[in-house]
Amino acid sequence: MRDLAAQALLPVNATLGVALLVLLLAAATTAAVFRLSPDGSHGRAREILVAGARAALQLGVVSLAIGWVIHHVVALFAFLLLMVTVAARTAGRRITANGSWWWVALPIAGPVVPVVTCLALAGLLPVRGIAMIPVTGILIGGALTATVLGGRRALDELHSRNGEYEAGLALGLLARDARLEVIRPAASDALLPGLDQTRTVGLVTLPGAFVGMLLGGASPVLAGAVQLFVLIALMAVQAIAVAATVELVACGRLNRAGTEVIGGAA
Repeated sequence: MRDLAAQALLPVNATLGVALLVLLLAAATTAAVFRLSPDGSHGRAREILVAGARAALQLGVVSLAIGWVIHHVVALFAFLLLMVTVAARTAGRRITANGSWWWVALPIAGPVVPVVTCLALAGLLPVRGIAMIPVTGILIGGALTATVLGGRRALDELHSRNGEYEAGLALGLLARDARLEVIRPAASDALLPGLDQTRTVGLVTLPGAFVGMLLGGASPVLAGAVQLFVLIALMAVQAIAVAATVELVACGRLNRAGTEVIGGAA
């Protein structure tokens, strides 16, 4: 029954492969033609092509691996650790180009680990791969997005408004406090995608957890309850991730090559 429902939604055949290739090329071509890169080059177009190819390869490998991982607890936690590590590395490369990238692991793992642990201890999230991997993956993905957006906005703001930062120091503020005055309003914008998704759920989109539950045979009410749980958990994780990212930038732990951090780490 599940296979029939999934096939009805998106049949896996040659037509799907062609459609994916066309969409990927459309995305890359658009980025190239309109030069949607920070330096006006074709860099983003290449990144889109590489990201699409990597996604196909990684999903193929993961799809095969998960079938084994879900039956072994040690492998399950090793896989979750791998997810966090890859997310931290990806976010770190987006935010900073120097050795401070590894601090990004804190705002990603910091909120996800306690949330997942509490849910598991409360009995709401079974310690089984079939439940733990998708839920934890959604939360890690949300923390990754919020951390990247918050970190980039904070460092961009600190660079462009460095005069205000120096003025704060001149008024007697500590380096951390002076940075916070500059970066906090901009970094808070990282919460907007999650807020908009939660506000419009059911009216604009039907998110993946909801659709997946329906395809698995769950009732619409149960699917709605699971989706609500995911959205609320995501907002909690993202709020903590942005707060931690702002604090790391304010303390000078997260910085960017070519961006002067006056006063050093606070």
